[in-house]
Amino acid sequence: QVQLVESGGGLVQAGGSLRLSCAASGLTFSRYAMGWFRQAPGKGREFVAAISQSGGNTYYANSVKGRCTISRDNAENTLYLQMNSLKPEDTAIYYCGADWRQLSTVVTTAAEDYDYWGQGTQVTVSS
Repeated sequence: QVQLVESGGGLVQAGGSLRLSCAASGLTFSRYAMGWFRQAPGKGREFVAAISQSGGNTYYANSVKGRCTISRDNAENTLYLQMNSLKPEDTAIYYCGADWRQLSTVVTTAAEDYDYWGQGTQVTVSS
């Protein structure tokens, strides 16, 4: 079965950095566009970043642009999110999602387009 397992979350001070990972199994990873979303307490799931199947196309939410970098290693079936200059408002559970497509450079910011989700990893940024 398909599994997406996030890791790398934790408690960090404002201005610090974290690198999230999402290990995928049970799917042909290179045929999926991938995304990171987050959900803060009492709020809906929010798009953070997405990357195309080959990694050649990326897209970021304005709230993280310039501070985060999404990348993937198709040989290792792993998705990453490098987060720098973290702010307290970045505190949330971070989820990775997989979006199956025909060979494509398209990425999507809509959570409903994603077929599979991980269980999430908590990121807490203290002020």
